[in-house]
Amino acid sequence: STMKINFSYPATGCQKVIEVDDENKLRSFYEKRMGQEVEGDVLGDDFKGYIFRITGGNDKQGFPMKQGLLTTQRVRLLLEKGQKCFRERRAGERKRKSIRGCIVSSELSVLNLCLVKKGEKEIP
Repeated sequence: STMKINFSYPATGCQKVIEVDDENKLRSFYEKRMGQEVEGDVLGDDFKGYIFRITGGNDKQGFPMKQGLLTTQRVRLLLEKGQKCFRERRAGERKRKSIRGCIVSSELSVLNLCLVKKGEKEIP
C-alpha cells in the first residue's frame, strides 16, 4: 500500500511530498499518535538525523484525522463551530461527520509531518 508523506519545514515555509510504498518504512509510523515525534532515519538515508512530528493525515476515503480521538477507526462526531474538521455553513449549525482517530494506521493515504529538526543532509 502506498502512502503519501507530506512534510513541511516551517523555518523556510517549504513543503515536500514523497510517496512511500515500502511497508517496512511505513511500519515505524503505525500505532503512533498525532503530535508524536518520529526519527527521519526510517525513511531512508536522505533523512538521517531528521526528526518529524506527526501533524495529521487523511484516510483512503479522504476523512481527516482529529487530535484526541484515541482510535485508529472512524467515528461519527457531532461537530460545531470552532472545532477542527468542520466549517459551519449557517449560524449555530452542528453536524455529525465521519472523522478518523489520531492513531496512524495502514488505512491512511496521506500522512502530514512537520520537520522539527533538520539532519545533516539537505532536503532531497
